[in-house]
Amino acid sequence: MEQKILIADDEKEIRNLLRLYIENEGFKVIEAASGTEVLELLASDKPDMCLLDLMMPGMDGLTVLKKLRQESNIPVMIISARTADSEKILGLNLGADDYISKPFNPLEVAARVKAFMRRFYDLGAGQTKTSGEVLKASDLELDLDKCILERSGEVIDLTSVEYKMMELFMRYPGKVFTKQQIYEHAWGDDFFASDNNIMVAISKLRTKLDNDPSRYIKTVRGLGYRLDIK
Repeated sequence: MEQKILIADDEKEIRNLLRLYIENEGFKVIEAASGTEVLELLASDKPDMCLLDLMMPGMDGLTVLKKLRQESNIPVMIISARTADSEKILGLNLGADDYISKPFNPLEVAARVKAFMRRFYDLGAGQTKTSGEVLKASDLELDLDKCILERSGEVIDLTSVEYKMMELFMRYPGKVFTKQQIYEHAWGDDFFASDNNIMVAISKLRTKLDNDPSRYIKTVRGLGYRLDIK
């Protein structure tokens, strides 16, 4: 089945540019010019990934992202002219999987989309597997068929990036992973441009796992992170 990418931007020129490069990678593209349209297409067309601008008429991108995350864990890449670190951190905290600033290189965007789709659907969180494999570490249990993380039987909702990070940590509990290694596995990209994405994603994941942010994922100064199971 042809995978669908939703491009949400109020500037037609940007939508046309992204469509050209993303369709060249073999994906089907659907478009939205407002936040309201995004939510309508999410319900009717069920896209496999969303490229989301923040400054759109009717409903801004951050509001759209909040509503989207209540219903779906599809990969979301913010593409915005807002370049401040605080904006990026806010977007990532609300559930975005990646953040690219305008002006952007369309080749890089297309490459990141392709990597996300490969990781999420072909190798990871979006595709049902037949192995029946379940990863267990202390009171954590990650079902790779259902893509569900449970802590003592309680389901913990994860974004695609958070799921991939937990899969990595739970396969090798106690092993220290560098930020580069985590980025390559969770984001599906070997181009590691900033610490912000990693730091925000780890912080949010820690909050979801426990009220004590240092209970499961430990920082190893100068090296990276590890899953600490006692």
